[in-house]
Amino acid sequence: MGKPTGFLEYKRENPTKKDPFERTKSWKEFQILMPEPKLRQQGARCMDCGVPFCQTGTTMDGSGEIGCPVYNLIPEWNDLVYRGKWKEALERLHKTNNFPEFTGRVCPAPCEGSCTVAISDDAVSIKSIEYHIVERGFQEGWIVPQPPVTRTGKKVAVVGSGPAGLAAAAQLNKAGHSVTVFEREDRIGGLLTYGIPDVKLANATVERRIKILEEEGITFKANTEIGKDISATELKAQFDSVLLCTGATKPRDVEVEGRELKGIHFAMDFLTENTKSLLNSDLKDGKYTTAKDKHVIVIGGGDTGVDCITTSVRHGAASITQFDINRPKSEERPDANPWPLFPIVHTVEDGQKEAKAVYGKDPRSYQVSTTKFVGDENGNVKELHTIGVETTIDDSGRKVRTPIPGTEKVWPADLVLLAVGFTGPEERIINELSLETTSRSTIDAEYGSYATSVPGVFAAGDNRRGQSLVVWAIHEGREAARECDRYLMGSSNLP
Repeated sequence: MGKPTGFLEYKRENPTKKDPFERTKSWKEFQILMPEPKLRQQGARCMDCGVPFCQTGTTMDGSGEIGCPVYNLIPEWNDLVYRGKWKEALERLHKTNNFPEFTGRVCPAPCEGSCTVAISDDAVSIKSIEYHIVERGFQEGWIVPQPPVTRTGKKVAVVGSGPAGLAAAAQLNKAGHSVTVFEREDRIGGLLTYGIPDVKLANATVERRIKILEEEGITFKANTEIGKDISATELKAQFDSVLLCTGATKPRDVEVEGRELKGIHFAMDFLTENTKSLLNSDLKDGKYTTAKDKHVIVIGGGDTGVDCITTSVRHGAASITQFDINRPKSEERPDANPWPLFPIVHTVEDGQKEAKAVYGKDPRSYQVSTTKFVGDENGNVKELHTIGVETTIDDSGRKVRTPIPGTEKVWPADLVLLAVGFTGPEERIINELSLETTSRSTIDAEYGSYATSVPGVFAAGDNRRGQSLVVWAIHEGREAARECDRYLMGSSNLP
């Protein structure tokens, strides 16, 4: 695919982004569209590799992920971009992915880790090309509402308007069902709206797609919490089927001395408050927790922790430190993480680059475990105590954290943000419907069927698989829609 010798002639070029220091002065997205000739060269790097692992979309138990979870037809649209056939590339992209404008911005691109070129060179810039295809589509007016020609007379309720819920709703609507999406927040989008800072995924980008879905016939009901505003049993009685896409929103806590002090917040609460205030008033209403002039400690080395850095930098924090309990990753793949698995290697994310530009150093501190919080006379956190830890794996495969003597340290801390993951979905709907759950507290619904223990009720996304990626949520939403359609109609033509 592409130019047969393109991967030999052209080097990878990453998308241009605004200077890390300058971009912290606003909440606007900072990726710059690449000129078309450059993009066509990047598409030309996609080689005719025979077996395109990039679009495999699978997992290996105990090892990791391979390729794109939504099975994007990557070599096909790379070839079309190289040939300048942008509209055809967009059609290929939309065959497998309802929302490439979301994944083109926030997906970690497991496809690139499985690119055949990446065996001995830099991978094809798949994510960047995807982003440019869909944005070209919007610019040219190619992306328009496509409501179904006929309706089946069946009604489906989708609970949750994050990536899984939106993907499921889009597919079920295509099948001709009347779909209503329920969202407890005041805006549609779930994680896409309030869980990801506006600089990474602008609300205008989410709203642009929501408007198309509405014009295609989907009904959205915000400010409606199932189990509170409408009971789950009433919802099930009103609709022919119910699809739960509520996410895994119960945050994991850090249970150490002093946890009750003021100034210690869950990361998602911090991010949601900020985005809500930003969208409502450009932060003028003050209805958010500010990091301005504070020494900020982010506990957790993942993407949510980086989002907290991104936000705190823009608030004007006095300092920012991110704790990672693990060792720094290697610059090269470890032997246990060979191609085509998603590469577990050292990276520097955009938020970390911004913190370095503003404060002069990478914000991360490794092998750090919090032992206690200490407060002032008013009950506000003022410092955080830690010890270094060594992580090993025991015979049963569990991680064991061993304190390292002599590594105790005290850190100034006016604001502590807990970003150490999530423990599973909230339980109100689960209890109301008497759904069976797994040992991980997720909804028990087998992958591939997505059917819960209650007939007519399906589950997809993080509430079923646990905390995961936006692209996996889209994958599960699409597949669950197919199974829901099969339940309603006896068969399904949905992919």
